[in-house]
Order: sequence, then structure tokens, then C-alpha cells
Amino acid sequence: MPAQHENVSDFVVSKDGTRIGFRTFGSGPGLILVQGAMGAAHNYDQLARSLSRDFTVYVPDRRGRGMSPRAYEPQHVIARDVEDLQSLMIHTGARFLFGLSSGAIITLATALATRSVQRAAVYEPPFYAQGISHAKIEEFKRQVERGDLAGALVTAGRIVQLAPAALKAVPDAVLKIGTRALLRREAKKPAGLYLSLRELIPAMRYDFAVVGGMDGKIHSFESLSTPVLLMGGDRSPGYLRGALTALQQVLPHSSRVELAGLDHSGPWNQDRGGHPEKVAAALRAFFAS
Repeated sequence: MPAQHENVSDFVVSKDGTRIGFRTFGSGPGLILVQGAMGAAHNYDQLARSLSRDFTVYVPDRRGRGMSPRAYEPQHVIARDVEDLQSLMIHTGARFLFGLSSGAIITLATALATRSVQRAAVYEPPFYAQGISHAKIEEFKRQVERGDLAGALVTAGRIVQLAPAALKAVPDAVLKIGTRALLRREAKKPAGLYLSLRELIPAMRYDFAVVGGMDGKIHSFESLSTPVLLMGGDRSPGYLRGALTALQQVLPHSSRVELAGLDHSGPWNQDRGGHPEKVAAALRAFFAS
């Protein structure tokens, strides 16, 4: 019987020397879960545990956060994220990939660059039909560099368009007041196993480098021969559903599932707004087929 792993921590060294930490759960065929922005490995804890009944699940912290520290470099490109994932695939032998949001774009890029990927599932990769605001991305980076994390988080919210509709009309100055209060409260109450906003906000520079760098390049996946499952929730913003529709028209071998009652945080732990069992059921069916 293969070894049964229960939240075992390890690391792999990527091509440029970055140490990528990861956790391992379960036994069976190897499946890597790739996180998006505003989260890290622990956000996938319940999803990983559910999938571990059928797979050996590897959950890395992407570079620049948690177990994978790396100072941000302005010249960062998605190729480095792909190399990180390739290094983990070589180390573990995993051939199945799942990615959320910016992690979904990294997953697609890795499947395109890596013949050994057998199947890939992606949850709401953020391809913007009208293009992402590169000016806002640069503003976000400047705010992080001068230590204005509250302002940076407000700007990030404007870019990703995931905030409730009621907040869209609220001026940035007002949102910054509330965000500063949130950061102060978090400083008094540790985030536990989750990463704090003070670590996650600067790490989002990697995510915007990925999404901004792939802006307008959705057709680069026309040659992807790997079977891909396109996933999303029926409570997510329309532009994310539109991105899945656009990918469905581009990818040669894709299927699609929309999960009732879920939004962009669907794969996360329940206490972070997710429904991991529902996501796990769809992934289990896809990777077992």
C-alpha cells in the first residue's frame, strides 16, 4: 500500500534557486493545487484533505509568500511561476494540476509548456475581455513600495472587480479608512495558519505580473492539447464567466462545469467562504475519467 501522507511539509528548489515549500496529503495519483492571490497553501487545506482520499495532493505556497519566501523583482514574468511548478512536478511525479484565479493562468501556461501534464482543471482564470488596467497595476505596486498597504488593497479591489456592488460607489478615501482599521485589527489578532494581509498584499505583485503579462494573450492556448476542465461559480462576476466562455472557444479539448452557490472563493476553506467538498467532487470526477 502506498504511503499515506497527512500534511507533510517539504520543499523543492526551482530553476532560479527559489525554495518552493509545499505540503503533501493522501496517496494515489499526484495532483498539485496552485493558489491564486490573497491566499496560500492553508486556504486549500479542506480541499486537499477531501481529495486526499483518492490522490496524493501537493499544495505549494507560490513564490513570495509563506513557505516560499522570495523578494519581489520588478522584472518578474510568468515563466518563473511555470518553472516553480515544473520543479514540483519533477520532484513529485505529479501529472494532474488544478489552479485558482492567477494560479489558473499559471496552470494553463504550465500545461502548454510541459508535455507531462496529463489533465488540468482551472477555476475562473481572470482574462479580461476589455483588458486589465495596467495603470492601476503600476499604482498598486507604487503603493506597496511606499508602505501604503491600505491604499494598495483598495486599488487591488478596483482592479480585480470582486468587491460587492455596494462598495463600487464608495470613494477610495473612505475605503482606505476602513482598510486601515482592518489591518490594525488583524495586527492585534494573529491570522493563525493563514497568511496575514500584511504578507499577502505585497505578494499580489506576483499575481498582477502574471495576469497583466498574459493580458490579451488568451489565444496563446489554442495549441494546448491537454484536456482541461473549466470551472466556475454561478455567483461570480460576469467577466469571470465570460473568460471561461472565451477559453471554451479557444481550447481544443475542454469541458465546463458551473457550480451552484459558489463564487470566486469556491475552492477555499469553508471559513474563507468556500465550498471545498463541491469543488472536490467535480475535480475527482474529472481526474478519474
